[in-house]
Formats: sequence, structure tokens, C-alpha cells
Amino acid sequence: MSILAPLPERLRPTDLDSFVGQEQLRGRLQNLMQAKRLPSLLLVGPPGCGKSTLALILARAHGKKTTRLSAPEAGLQQLRRSLAGIDILVLDELHRFSKAQQDFFLPILESGELTLIATTTENPSFSVTKQLLSRLHVLRLRALLPGEMRELARRGAAAQSLELGAESLEMLSGVAGGDARTLLNLLEYVAAMPQEKRTPDGIRDALPEMVMRHDKDGDSHYELISALIKSIRGSDPDAAVYYLACLLEGGEDPRFICRRLIISAAEDIGLADPHALNLAVSCQQAVEFIGMPEGCLPMAETCIYLALTRKSNSAYAAYTNAAREVKTHGAQPVPLHLRNASSKIQKDLGYGKGYLYPHNYPEAWVEQEYLPPEVMVRRFYAAKNQGEESRLSSWWKKNMLNIHGNKGYADE
Repeated sequence: MSILAPLPERLRPTDLDSFVGQEQLRGRLQNLMQAKRLPSLLLVGPPGCGKSTLALILARAHGKKTTRLSAPEAGLQQLRRSLAGIDILVLDELHRFSKAQQDFFLPILESGELTLIATTTENPSFSVTKQLLSRLHVLRLRALLPGEMRELARRGAAAQSLELGAESLEMLSGVAGGDARTLLNLLEYVAAMPQEKRTPDGIRDALPEMVMRHDKDGDSHYELISALIKSIRGSDPDAAVYYLACLLEGGEDPRFICRRLIISAAEDIGLADPHALNLAVSCQQAVEFIGMPEGCLPMAETCIYLALTRKSNSAYAAYTNAAREVKTHGAQPVPLHLRNASSKIQKDLGYGKGYLYPHNYPEAWVEQEYLPPEVMVRRFYAAKNQGEESRLSSWWKKNMLNIHGNKGYADE
């Protein structure tokens, strides 16, 4: 290996004994290496956890003709050319292949003429076709643990004759977030710094932005936004603003975050605080207007407000219930008295006949059925005694009690 090669490539293990991490898979990996025939595999895990390295180790153990390709760089024509005389293909970033490109592998995997060892950072249930996934054995890898990262840090420092104290190695291992590639690149970055700046504080100040990132195309993109929304739903402002910072400092599109905040305001806060939706929409407009980095301020305010305010998912539940009814039984005809009679024929058919105009009655309310007869027995909206919803629904509950009696319309 050339000394000019990047440090992660120079330290890439060539056998399982020198590989760091994935102890939970050791037994299964040993069995695969000793098997008479290597099955086609899909290695799933976050960046820098060793997917490609393990793929190459497994291929090397079987001594077959192997080639390695990256999906973003390989079209179908290149694939066909590259696979001539090849027994094992190591394919990085399988999720970047289209459905048609993934279908290319189906017949050759079915016939056994090629063994595919593919890697992906994404959930294969969404990024890999069911037909291809059924032909692959899936191995799930995890991010490297702190102790494993420290071991890699020591190896990386020794490979460059780099003297770093335990505190500096600990810090670099921590900010790399379980990503071996990032850690080794950071060590290479630190090795190029002047000796006097290789203190913990000096290294921390000089850390490149590469360590403050998440994989926007991978699972962490969804994990972080999920954690943000669940922290808001759980009324934890500290967690909400923390995950907001993880997303923004990792380079996430602010518009994506704003969209999710608007959804959260409608789904999780809802009628308990109708102002929350106005605030979330205003946040989106403010971020569009002022841009970044100052856009983090209205987003932080909105996240904290959504976390602190009262919660109700009654609007979300009401729509879900109504949608289930429509999907199950279809949309029923609108009652004749609610239809507009825009022609004489429609009037003769009874359109609009018997409709009572609420504003002609005290408190702008009159007893009248609005649902189709087939749906009258259904109840979709269940008011919650949370925040503003209690006030908003109290008048409605009183009228419903007058009509239906105590059939679930009393205070829950």
C-alpha cells in the first residue's frame, strides 16, 4: 500500500483477526468464511462501521475472482463489462441503484453464476427491492463502540508516529461518532497540524466541519428527525433543541425541519394550542426570509414552544378515523338538504330542501344532521380536555349532549 494512500485505506484490515468491531457478528462471519459456497450478502450499517472492509475480507477468504464497484459510478453497461469472468462482486451503496438496475442482478444471482456482497447505509426495506432482498442474506452492523474507537485511534496515531495524549485521543474518538473512517481522517488532519497546536483545546478549535455531520441520505437523517418530533411530543424542550442542533450542525436542510415542525404542531399539539400551528408556519416564513445561520433562532424558539405547550392529537385521530371509514365503506352520498340546488332540475329533486341556516337561530346553532344516514352512528372526533381544546369544545359538547344524551360527548 502506498504511503500516499489515505490513512483509512492504509489501515484497512485484510483479515478478521485485525478487524475492530462487530463482535456480535464474529461467529456468523467465521461460518461464512469457512462455508464451501459464499452466499450473496447485504451488509447494512452506518458510515464507517466496516461494511466494505468485511465484504472484502469475506471475498478474499474464498479466493475467487473479485471486483469492487461503487453504485453511483457504475451504470448497467459498466456492470456488464466489469462482471466478465468475475465470481464475486463487492458493490458499495446498493441503495443508489434504481429498481431497474437492481433487477439486473436477479437472474444472475438466481443462477448462482455471481455472488454479490452489497453494502448500504439505508434501511433495506425501503431502498432495496423485495425481489433482490429475498435473494440476499442480511448482516446488520452497528456503529463502533467507544472502546473500539479508542483502539482505532491508537492504531492510527501509531501508524503516523503521532504522539497524542489520552485526552486528545478520547476527544477525537468521541466526535467521530462511531465512524472509523471519520476518526482516521481526523487523525491524518491532526498529524498535519503544527506540534504546538496538538493540544486538546487546539485540536478542538481546529476540527473541520466534517465531524459535525449526519448522513442526510441514510438512517441517521430519519433517526434524528424522529427523535426531535418525539421529544416535542414528550414535552422535553432540552431534548428537542439538542436534536435540532444535531440536524442543523450536521447540514440538514432547514426547510425539511420546518416542514416537520408544522406537521408536529398540527398532529401533536393541535387544538390544545391552535397558536402552535401559526407559530410553526411563521417559523418557516422567518427561516426563508432571514436564511441561515440566523434561521436557527426561530427554529429553536418554535421547538421549545412546541415542547412546552399542551398536547392533543384529537385532530389527527379524527381524520384517521374518518379516512378509515371512507376507505372501508366508501364515500356515502351527501344528504339532499346539504346539496346546493343550482338548477331547477336539482331543486325539483329536493336539493337544499329542509336545510336550516344556523345564523338564523340563537347562538348561530340549530339541531340538524350533517352526516349521511349510513354514517350517523359513527363518531370520529373525540375532544380532549387539554389546553384551549377544553374551551373550544365545551359549547359543542353541550349541544351534542342535548341531542344525543351522554354518548361519549361528556368531558373525557
